[in-house]
Amino acid sequence: MVGDTPFKTFSQDPRSRILKDYLDKNFPNANYYSAYEASFSGFKTHRDLVNLGIKNIVVNPADIPTTDKERKQKEDSRDSRKIAKQLSQKDLTAIYIPDVEIEGDRSLVRYRKTLTKEIARTKHRIRSQLYYFGIEIPTQFSEKKYWSKKFTCWIQEIELPTESAKLALSGHLEMAEMLRKKQYSTIKEIRKLSDKKIYKENYDLLISVPGIGTLTAMILLTEIGDIKRFKNLDKLCSYIGLVPMTNSTGENEKTGDITVRKNKILRTAIIESSWVAIRNDSALMLAYQKLIKRMQPQDAIIRIAKKLVNRILSVLKNKKAYVQAIVK
Repeated sequence: MVGDTPFKTFSQDPRSRILKDYLDKNFPNANYYSAYEASFSGFKTHRDLVNLGIKNIVVNPADIPTTDKERKQKEDSRDSRKIAKQLSQKDLTAIYIPDVEIEGDRSLVRYRKTLTKEIARTKHRIRSQLYYFGIEIPTQFSEKKYWSKKFTCWIQEIELPTESAKLALSGHLEMAEMLRKKQYSTIKEIRKLSDKKIYKENYDLLISVPGIGTLTAMILLTEIGDIKRFKNLDKLCSYIGLVPMTNSTGENEKTGDITVRKNKILRTAIIESSWVAIRNDSALMLAYQKLIKRMQPQDAIIRIAKKLVNRILSVLKNKKAYVQAIVK
């Protein structure tokens, strides 16, 4: 668009330099503005555009005003014109772009979560193989949730009907062991991150809060980035996904379940930490006991999670370690 006038809709190779050359050729010495939807591809395109002198923003696809017709007839050309028009009218809100270093560290922290999922899947495959060949798991192993070394040794000693079956089971065991070692080395690297200058002060503040350990602290620091971008607790809880869905029509206002819009990694980490926190903080345990008298434990822990987030926000903004209260 040029001003309020649509100029042209076209396709090009997805390279920032090609776009910049096109703009310089057709609109020399102009002010260039662009926007694109956040996606799997990260923020390199954004940084390239900015370095080339194009004032770019990245927007959450869910925040782009869309009509019902546009949702049902989605096309790249229509979407691009819509984004261009809303950008010219200043109706788009940019999302936070993390520092390159933090973005890289975030990838490492997320990789640890990926490994955890893959280990769980591999162990499930091993158990499925045992059931497939009609091998019953002894009671001392079947009743335990964790995977012990003794259980691994027992599996290795199992006699299977064919050599092929034994090779398949051994392959799954080797995969589980390889993933476990990779997970261990990744956790060591994440612990090293906590000593980096950009994290050290805030990391020490976070682990002073009951329920927050090394991994959760690094998830918070790499996912949140600059805590100052959240003006208050409600803004931070909204970003994490700890607020309810609402539906207000006239005088009727309904409050539903917890919102589906969230930072999945952050919300999972905070809720898991909340279960730990109530066992280590008497004030939170007391609050939890009062809550479960009038609601389900799953709903009560969300309330506790908000209290935990309030403590996190407080220690990071005030730069003071948390001091646990004593409940008499």
